[in-house]
Amino acid sequence: MNVASFIAGRVAFKSQKSFSAFIIKLATAATALSVAAMIITLAFVNGFQQAVSNKIFNFWGHIRVQQYEPAKALVAEESPLENNDTVTNIIRHMPGVKKVQAFATKSAVLEKNKEIEGVLVKAVDSSYDAANFTPFITEGKWLNFNDSLYSRDIVISKPVAEELRLHVGDTITVYFISPSERKSTFRKLRVSGIFKSGVEEFDRLFAIADLRLIRRINGWQENEIGGYEIFLNNYQLIDTVNNTLYYQLPDMWVSRSIKELYPYIFDWLNILDVNRNVIFTIMAIVAIINLITCLLILVLERTRMIGVLKAVGGDDWIIQKIFLYHSALIAGRGILIGLAVGLGICFLQQATGFIKLDEAAYYVRTAPVEIVWWQVALVCIASMVVCTASLLLPTLFVRNIQPVKAIQFR
Repeated sequence: MNVASFIAGRVAFKSQKSFSAFIIKLATAATALSVAAMIITLAFVNGFQQAVSNKIFNFWGHIRVQQYEPAKALVAEESPLENNDTVTNIIRHMPGVKKVQAFATKSAVLEKNKEIEGVLVKAVDSSYDAANFTPFITEGKWLNFNDSLYSRDIVISKPVAEELRLHVGDTITVYFISPSERKSTFRKLRVSGIFKSGVEEFDRLFAIADLRLIRRINGWQENEIGGYEIFLNNYQLIDTVNNTLYYQLPDMWVSRSIKELYPYIFDWLNILDVNRNVIFTIMAIVAIINLITCLLILVLERTRMIGVLKAVGGDDWIIQKIFLYHSALIAGRGILIGLAVGLGICFLQQATGFIKLDEAAYYVRTAPVEIVWWQVALVCIASMVVCTASLLLPTLFVRNIQPVKAIQFR
């Protein structure tokens, strides 16, 4: 039988004096608070980063491939490129690539009842996988590509629809601008759908139309496109695939990750990692300080017991282990309570979405939650290990206690 764990169990489950009982409850509560805060922080940071980045990826893919034009803005009309089988084969055979889709963009002005709004029309063809985009559609439906010439449909954003007082089924005049030729041409298009991504940069800027329409407006050939957007199986491979692809493409082609196009959004998301680490550090310090304080009080309270154990031949390490086991029981109880509270709040948020956010500032209406179970397990195990390791130092106080004086201690 392990003498240290036996005595620790008897001490731990025996009714304590009022002061030490309060200190134990305080240490348990501090540990529970720390563990719960770390679990909630992880879940909310994971959820927020995933929700916002997925909106960007669903709209533009993970990587864009287009003609190399250093003088142009990253988000602007593209010069035409031939829909090249060699390039598409290079992209499709790249490890990690899930999907490749053609696109083009064109500056335009939407007009309805003498109200106008400037947009950048993103044009796609019938092979475009709308599954990523349809969650953004709040009214109406996706483009209809059945027309043999080009689709007369257009999907506009909710802010633009509100500005022009448009509804699904309304017809609008779309003026396509050609800055180089200083002229414009127009088409009558029907609003088939209204979308809202929650990302203001997209909702204020883009509309969706048929790629065949843009070819016709620009005078492009049937096999010309603006570029490709690439979807990956794992977004964490963006930089790796982009760097590899960059050197394999023909000279006039260039690949850019979506992080290069919207760096401020991804830099902002990365700052959340710093905030997470700060919270982890603060919560760990709170738990450790409370447990050390609790252990010192328990040692002082059990000074006579320590003296008796030393008098009957108990060595210092066995007595130290008694208090380590006792403190581990307190820490373990706090970790279990923190685990239950943390997961409970996360599940409640998933079910009800009671924590609301300003979508204009944070791109999401409710705080998203993503529970990664190995991270939860790591938090609990690491908390137990760190707390137990930090408690070794205060138990050294046991070595300085003299048996004769300890037995007389009151």
